[in-house]
Amino acid sequence: MSQPVVPNVIAGRTAATPGAEPLLVRNPATGRVIAKVAEAGPPDVEAAVAAARAAFESWSQVPLGRRAAVLFRFRQLLAEAGDDLAAIVSREQGKVLSDAKGEVARGLEVVDFACGIPQLLKGEFSPQVATGVDVASWREPLGVAVGVTPFNFPVMVPLWMSPMAIATGNAFILKPSPQDPSAAVRLAELWDRAGLPSGLFQVLQGGPDVVNRLITHPQVDAVSFVGSTPVARQIHAAAVAAGKRVQALGGAKNHAIVLADADAEFAANSVVAAAFGAAGQRCMALSVVAVEDAIADEFVERVVAKAKAVTVAAGDDPAADMGPMISARARDRAEEIVSAAAAAGARVALDGRGLRPTGLEGGFFTGPTVLDAVTPAMRAYAEEIFGPVLAVVRIRDLDEGIALINANPYGNGAALFTGAGEAARRFERAVTVGMIGINVPIPVPVGFHSFGGWKDSLIGDFHVYGPQAVDFYTQAKVATRRWPAPDHSPKASFNFAARH
Repeated sequence: MSQPVVPNVIAGRTAATPGAEPLLVRNPATGRVIAKVAEAGPPDVEAAVAAARAAFESWSQVPLGRRAAVLFRFRQLLAEAGDDLAAIVSREQGKVLSDAKGEVARGLEVVDFACGIPQLLKGEFSPQVATGVDVASWREPLGVAVGVTPFNFPVMVPLWMSPMAIATGNAFILKPSPQDPSAAVRLAELWDRAGLPSGLFQVLQGGPDVVNRLITHPQVDAVSFVGSTPVARQIHAAAVAAGKRVQALGGAKNHAIVLADADAEFAANSVVAAAFGAAGQRCMALSVVAVEDAIADEFVERVVAKAKAVTVAAGDDPAADMGPMISARARDRAEEIVSAAAAAGARVALDGRGLRPTGLEGGFFTGPTVLDAVTPAMRAYAEEIFGPVLAVVRIRDLDEGIALINANPYGNGAALFTGAGEAARRFERAVTVGMIGINVPIPVPVGFHSFGGWKDSLIGDFHVYGPQAVDFYTQAKVATRRWPAPDHSPKASFNFAARH
């Protein structure tokens, strides 16, 4: 039986011819191949960039109100397509339907923010800075922007990028993960139905070769990336060397600290959901919980009991709390790290290795795992596992927990569970991370704030979406104006500092 082909979308047309050795899309719950990918070749990249450049030239001159009208229509179509998009995500990525719907909802927040582009692009004006001289400043789009997005959020992350790039007047080319590429094509359909001119949102499928061609192309102006830190560094270096503006979001090792004065039941529920939701395949997942010694034994027991109750099944199963991992390779690596931690002295308080739901033995499942007495020297602490593995580190107090977080090379997010305002304020001021939660386990900002980490979690200067996205996708222009009166031409000054 032939498999459907996930196409490229170039200048409003789909190209669905797979290569000689096509990339394969598998349903993570069954392991079965469900589609092939039409990987873009060099001519496809050239055609897409040329179409984007041509479309940008006219779109950048479109009045802001007309741009906003397209965004409002896109927002409505996106909301209506939420269930359809969630089904695509669940089938190709594996996450449960409720979580996939939540992904669409978080993407909608960014579209909401982008709909306000007339307000966001208001410039500045200073009259009479000198006699008869006024100064105005504003921001203009860059040109062609490229987004390289990961498998774990095939709808949300493209929506972090494309609405802001398009709203600010740019053309956008999306290179999605080949592991779950179909949602990108669906987004292209929605942009087209919203009335976005051809060439402003395109999709190029494929792997590293396609990425390298895009990020070094002389007609590409900006590159936005979300993925692992090593790849973020590579993309940042290559794109900056080619003269591009780059934002590259990398990996994470997010910590939560649970103090003795916290609501233990609330904290345990929050930690379990944040550690095992989406099978731990979130850049903001909680992978480490640092617990005060005074409550550690009881808290670990509470977490283990709740983790045992997590229902692991196919993402489209209404009873599922957690689905499979994205691939057999990812699952095997996570289970290998658990084994290494046990050999290094960690206590496997809950062992998810080898879990294979009945009837889904070919799927890429592993169960929730809780490792107690983890130390920073262990792989389970040092590496980003990107799976449903929670490492428990025992600490004496808040100061030790803050020091633990600050010593970690990643700085994406951190959370504190406490009932004390003084402790919370000290934590907020002291931790070296970009996003902080106080009794909030996954502190992803709403769409009108900016998302981004510190240290090895962000390579570059710009956070994604929110106010910083406006700056990322635009460049400043300043005009200094004088209109001399016809009957009085001021004498030219040879003094550069002179103001008349």
